[in-house]
Amino acid sequence: MNVLGPSGARTIAFEDFHRLPEHTPHIETDLQPGELITGIEIPPLGFARRSLYRKVRDRASYAFALVSVAAALEIDSGKVRNVRLALGGVAHKPWRATEAERVLAGANAGAESFRQAAEAELAPARGLPITPSRSSWRSARSSACWANWPEGKMSVLQKLMETVVQFMPDKAPDPLIHKHDYLGTPVSRVDGQRKVKGEARFAAEFEIENLAYAVPVCSTIAKGRIVGIDASDAERSPGVITIVTAENAPKMKRPPLMDVRHMDKGFAASDLAVLQDDEISWNGQPVAVVVAETLEQAEHAASLVRVDYDEKAARVSFEDLKAEATVPSAVMGEDPELEIGNPEKAFAAAAFKVDHLYRTPHYNHNAIEPHATIAAWDEDGRLTVFDSTQFVNGCKHALAGMFGLKGDEVRVIAPFVGGGFGGKAALWNHTALCAAAAKVANRPVKMALAREDVFRLIGGRTPSEQRVALGADEDGKFAAIIHTGVTATTTHAKFPEQFSLTPRHLYASRTMSVGQKVVDLDTVANTWMRAPGESIGTFALESAIDELAYAMKIDPVELRRLNEPEKDPTKGTEFSSRHLVEAYRRGAERFGWSRRPAEPCSQRDGKWLIGQGVATAYYPVFRFPAAVRLRISADGSALVQAAANEMGMGTATVQIQHAADRLGLPLEMVSFRYGDSAMPDSPIIAGGSSQTGSIAAAVQVAVEKIHRELIMLAGNGSPLAGANVEIEARDGGLFLSGEGSKGETYASILKRAGRDFIEVEETSGMPFEVMKYSMASYGAQFCEARVNGESGEVRISRWLGSFDCGRILNPKTAVSQLRGGIVMGIGMALAEETLLDTRRGRIMNPSLAEYHVPVHLDVPQFEVIYNDIPDEHTPLGAHGVGEIGITGAAAAIANAIFHATGKRIRDLPITLDKLL
Repeated sequence: MNVLGPSGARTIAFEDFHRLPEHTPHIETDLQPGELITGIEIPPLGFARRSLYRKVRDRASYAFALVSVAAALEIDSGKVRNVRLALGGVAHKPWRATEAERVLAGANAGAESFRQAAEAELAPARGLPITPSRSSWRSARSSACWANWPEGKMSVLQKLMETVVQFMPDKAPDPLIHKHDYLGTPVSRVDGQRKVKGEARFAAEFEIENLAYAVPVCSTIAKGRIVGIDASDAERSPGVITIVTAENAPKMKRPPLMDVRHMDKGFAASDLAVLQDDEISWNGQPVAVVVAETLEQAEHAASLVRVDYDEKAARVSFEDLKAEATVPSAVMGEDPELEIGNPEKAFAAAAFKVDHLYRTPHYNHNAIEPHATIAAWDEDGRLTVFDSTQFVNGCKHALAGMFGLKGDEVRVIAPFVGGGFGGKAALWNHTALCAAAAKVANRPVKMALAREDVFRLIGGRTPSEQRVALGADEDGKFAAIIHTGVTATTTHAKFPEQFSLTPRHLYASRTMSVGQKVVDLDTVANTWMRAPGESIGTFALESAIDELAYAMKIDPVELRRLNEPEKDPTKGTEFSSRHLVEAYRRGAERFGWSRRPAEPCSQRDGKWLIGQGVATAYYPVFRFPAAVRLRISADGSALVQAAANEMGMGTATVQIQHAADRLGLPLEMVSFRYGDSAMPDSPIIAGGSSQTGSIAAAVQVAVEKIHRELIMLAGNGSPLAGANVEIEARDGGLFLSGEGSKGETYASILKRAGRDFIEVEETSGMPFEVMKYSMASYGAQFCEARVNGESGEVRISRWLGSFDCGRILNPKTAVSQLRGGIVMGIGMALAEETLLDTRRGRIMNPSLAEYHVPVHLDVPQFEVIYNDIPDEHTPLGAHGVGEIGITGAAAAIANAIFHATGKRIRDLPITLDKLL
């Protein structure tokens, strides 16, 4: 620091410039009276061409940093070669994060390494106590920042990471993106024949010797405690082996909730202790487990168990309690509230506006296969579980944590799952209870939930109330988007279903306000259900846009086109690939949208009123690090192994197509094994439409590695030796590009080397592309509805979905997924609703007889088209297709019904009584 004062010029070392407050807190620096800073000399680091600075502050501008961080990194081949980190606002002078630097040196440049570095730096940190006072809100907020210091610092590092990736170079596009061999062709599912022949084994169908059967006994109150359990009649019932209660259950730790930073540890839907105490937290909570020789004996004995309760007042009515909703700390890792500009002012001044509330009810999961578990302990204390799960490794680690076991002491097997839709992603009570019952009974136990038990023990989609206010200028451009509302969760689930994330990324607007509150209820934990958040969020937003289009007397498709953003509206990042306008153009042309009369109530066929509606579909792209094992055998065949799950999506089929193309092998020479936690351990989950892309990225790096090892193994006697041209995989081996037959097959290389096989295991890198770009699947849902003018009955007569999901890897399986999502959207809009007795918190329609889902006659012939434009930044150029189909579907139906009848229904489901 160069300074000049009355005594002349001098230099102060920066480390000596700031002073500790001690007894002179008003003197912060070593400057003497009358001295001015004339210059600051900063020597170059020598390794970083640029550095980055990020500060966290009270307001978006003109505010001092509460905490800040400056970082310079040198990254070479994905490793941190050099690093310098400094923190501001955390001490009397900028603080060198030396411990974080030590951890990062030589580490992989990725989020996990950054997290470990932050934790190492924070290890000795201690929060300051907060003492209530009459200080200003700013002082209180500053104290809170200190008290939550580790969390705040992690937020800074997270934002730093998001900034860093903007400067990272893109990977070269995958050469397979534009190649059409097996990928891109409609290959039938490889497991199809096994399923239709009944040869595919689901969780409850494995044959285990000496198997006993377990049935849960569920609470009949929503809140309170167990006073006593009388199981005497049940114990005397024929075939009963044991009855497990909190008195004799094994000790089990509380399971963890989902943490995206620690997906490898698994997670449960609820963090309540399982059968460890007498507390009751929802109506339907398991309070005992009856184990018997047969299922019928267990069911009968369970009906004989008597439970006495000390009942307490329960919070179960969303309608009554929504006024007490509070802002959650985060929504899927994002800030729960976001505001750009002054949206209320812009809305008030807008030329055209709509402002309405939209409501969606409770929904429950009803996969064709009810949840089931078989658990068996061996003599060494190892646990094997057959479970209907979407996340075998997550289930393994969650169970290991609960029972105090090492990860390799638990094995979870789930080769086939009969539908999950998010309801089988987390660990639920029945799985842990089955393992506990097997331990108490000292023999293998099966717990296959009855359909009613699924309603009692397994959560579903939260109810919501959403306000959408839209304002537009004379030119049709949005002046304001306001999308706020309330959802329900529980204190033991802490899952605010993220409807408020959707409006952040769909449309351009001068101003925007999105926000979400939650109310805690005493119910079964709510959980993920196909496109959680996006499904209910698009219903509200896309219904409101349709209402605004009518107010403006503009075509709903044209209104959406006018407000298509050039960049992500809130993140400001580039879209990796967004062709929504093209999907609308192709869909409108194919559907015949231009022939639709603009005015409602304009079409009739006898007693049937006819209308057409449209809505945007949206679902973000996710990718998780994945690990695969790849083996090429001496006969030239290949085997890919991953701890993935197959729920009917076509995962195995697409990965075989991918591996065959990548290895240059015929389909019949490639196999894919999955559904077993004994395979490479990584957080592959059949959820978030992420599994295909996650595995594909790992397969790519595994193939690249095995090719390198094969070339080394081939040696000097191979035509591949010393090749200075590109080598390509084809015809069952590796060949010189453009050299015809000059090369060698895998079988030949392995035979000459005397090897039975060659095997590698690889993990894909971090999903930096998802952080750098705005990535999503999009679609345009076109619906034609017929409404009986006399009865109010609704029939969906025509449907066309036009989608923009990157490259379509297998048209047959992809279209099946998209259709399935639309079918679920029809159920969401017209039929499904969980009915809750708000006096007792008990679900009143826990069966398929009373919880209505679409059947064949409710579903028309669908036409599904897609752009098939690859995204050069994603594995194989693809985006997810599993959940996009349900999004926008309910809004398209509601909009079509309004066009047919002139009646706007904003409260799902749209039942005939609302149309009379």
